[in-house]
Amino acid sequence: MTITNTAAIQIVTLERPALEAVGISKRYGSREVLCGVDLIVRAGQLHGLLGPNGAGKTTLMRVLLGLVGRDAGDVHLLGQRVDATDRRVPDGVAGFVDTPAFYPYLSGRRNLELLARLDGHRRAEGAARVSDVLDQVGLSAHADAAAGGYSAGMRQRLGLAAALMRSPRLLFLDEPTSSLDPAGARDVRALARRLADAGTAVVLSSHDMSEVEELCSTLTFIHHGHVIFSGTLEGVRMLAPPQVHAMHTSDDRAALGLASYRPGITAVRASGGGLEVSAHLDALDEYVIALGCAGIAVRALESRTRSLESLFLDITGDADGAEATTASRLSLAEADAPAVIS
Repeated sequence: MTITNTAAIQIVTLERPALEAVGISKRYGSREVLCGVDLIVRAGQLHGLLGPNGAGKTTLMRVLLGLVGRDAGDVHLLGQRVDATDRRVPDGVAGFVDTPAFYPYLSGRRNLELLARLDGHRRAEGAARVSDVLDQVGLSAHADAAAGGYSAGMRQRLGLAAALMRSPRLLFLDEPTSSLDPAGARDVRALARRLADAGTAVVLSSHDMSEVEELCSTLTFIHHGHVIFSGTLEGVRMLAPPQVHAMHTSDDRAALGLASYRPGITAVRASGGGLEVSAHLDALDEYVIALGCAGIAVRALESRTRSLESLFLDITGDADGAEATTASRLSLAEADAPAVIS
């Protein structure tokens, strides 16, 4: 006899995403910056928000953090609806947008202590929390220096520390490694992974596609204010044109002939010998089996790795300088003032 915990199943089923945004639109005058954007991120996901400069990523994060109003759409953060006019975000939501801004004449530590007081922490409790987040972002050695003397990378670290002050369950990071040296960028990525592993939903905006490919389990492409893809990396690969594989067989001529009869397979002779085979993996698997059944041995098979950037260019049509058919023709600058939410 099998006993099912119905209550537990209902809890899992009814649990809302950490972030649920539907139909978000935003105009600045006649310029449409966001055009009906949908975005869903669940607890524990590290979600990449991708697109070239001017795509609308930063404006979307401003809207979601309540820094600017939206013209249309609905937003739920941590299960709570964010009013389009009030725009106050729930406790447990934090992040920073653009270059974090602080009082330049105060130390990094003192800036964070003031934020702790604004959040209602008692002095001793706030001081302990400040020391903890400074250590997490690797800024303890410079914590008592004036923030005005910080390098761009140190200001990024301080912005991340300010966001962490709220022990966020939903964290927005806008280009968090843009001004960091390689070691600093590695540390921030590791911290983002740890937060996601602990259950925090992390939305990471970037135009560095290799960073998103390394970090994120799910992603959303924004192109001229439109979402052109949202899902997993494997989903992106399925949308892009078939991958090219280098193949050497015991009889390339016969293998080439067999390819002409196989659905989903395109094969040509490679200039350096062997074949270049264009196919998605399921079609390639069937082709390799068919070669074996025909007595043709596959002596070498190498898939040419495609970067996330090349996949994005394929999907948008920008590989040949063309624009995506679903994208707006507008080219926009996101000129709102820098801000930190903590």
